[in-house]
Amino acid sequence: MNDIYDDGQFFQAYAQMPRSREGLKAAGEWYRLQPLFPDVRGKQVLDLGCGYGWHCKYAAQMGAARIVGIDGSRKMIETARQRNPDEKIQYLVQDLEAYEYPEDTYDLVISNLVLHYIEHLDPIYRKVYGSLKDGGVFLFNIEHPVFTAGINQDWVYDDSGRPSYWPVDRYYEPGKRETLFLGEQVVKYHHTLTQILNPLIQIGFQIQAVEEAEPSQEMMDVPGMKDEMRRPMMLLVRAAKQGEQTV
Repeated sequence: MNDIYDDGQFFQAYAQMPRSREGLKAAGEWYRLQPLFPDVRGKQVLDLGCGYGWHCKYAAQMGAARIVGIDGSRKMIETARQRNPDEKIQYLVQDLEAYEYPEDTYDLVISNLVLHYIEHLDPIYRKVYGSLKDGGVFLFNIEHPVFTAGINQDWVYDDSGRPSYWPVDRYYEPGKRETLFLGEQVVKYHHTLTQILNPLIQIGFQIQAVEEAEPSQEMMDVPGMKDEMRRPMMLLVRAAKQGEQTV
């Protein structure tokens, strides 16, 4: 991953986002993601694309024995070490595609809003599967295919500047999509719902939950949040390692 988060101007803009300043309570998906967390007491946890380390800290607070948080951005890891330190957490500057994924090590692998930066999901899924213990959980949040297939990932606005509709195009064409995010051109990758879910089943995961995250009622007063009910932005998936990995 060519990590734009190490660009100083972009990182400063990211730091001003509510989820950056206030942590999990300001993340619109958290009230849906939190119930999907398995019991991590005494467990080993890996966070892929840990960012500021909010989920690592949560796992530590919930009693995890050891947490490894990796992120390709040096600035992210530096911030995580400053803002969410814990003796049980090890933060590493490491691209998630290059990470070694030790076999049969983790009870939980979590990834929040990172996998849409990855072109090919299958290799990551296989590495995660191999790194999980039997019965271990893979919990991830990825941008919803309806969102990544949106033209410029933005609304079409009426003459008064209000969102009219969310345009979707080239849904069945996976691959690179460029979008303007925090004032910079950012490269993401579109995957259809089939391409996100079916490889999990083929590899040997048992899908336990699928959530198309909606903002909570408590967040509806945040400007623009009501429009988030008009199309899905995030897809949450919980899958467990079951049986032998297939070819």
